[in-house]
Amino acid sequence: MMLIEQTTIPGSALPVQAFKDHLRLGTGFADEGTQDGLVESYLRAAIAAIEGRIGKALLTRRFGWTIADWRNGGAQSLPVAPVSAIVSVTLFGRDGVPVLVDPARYGLVPDTHRPKLVATGLILPAIPVAGQAQIVFDAGFGAQWSDIPADLAQAVLLLAAEYYERRNEFGLRDGGMPFGVMSLIERWRTVRVLGGGGA
Repeated sequence: MMLIEQTTIPGSALPVQAFKDHLRLGTGFADEGTQDGLVESYLRAAIAAIEGRIGKALLTRRFGWTIADWRNGGAQSLPVAPVSAIVSVTLFGRDGVPVLVDPARYGLVPDTHRPKLVATGLILPAIPVAGQAQIVFDAGFGAQWSDIPADLAQAVLLLAAEYYERRNEFGLRDGGMPFGVMSLIERWRTVRVLGGGGA
């Protein structure tokens, strides 16, 4: 399996000014915008850390997921949530030649935690022997920062502030997330059951 982020979060969607306000950075100085790049990098790092912990995409972007076989012949859980659209399903044989699957043969079951690609008939199209399938989909709560649930947005600001405040610290330290961040994201975490077999 391989999950690739095909589009990235545009800088315009990040709450740079809100984060600077959160940090209580001074305003009205000649060099006021010089830290914007640094601030943006900590926001991106915090978003990535939280998304990795909860299995959700906060801001909408496009993903490509390549797998060698279906977990279930009639449905396949997707690795990121929430999914707003299945863009395409493509099958590749041993020779690497792509075959685009007719969208009438599959659909999306949206879910906050476990969205699924499902067959409109009995089973999904067969993946060729020694081949693979690539599912391209859009996932995220929305394109704007205001689309993100308030608790997750606050968790990003808190974690980014932690990174910013400790940016000059060196050496080993506890790599866990702060308690305040964990308490905000806890209800969004996907619980894996049966070693992932229940996914």
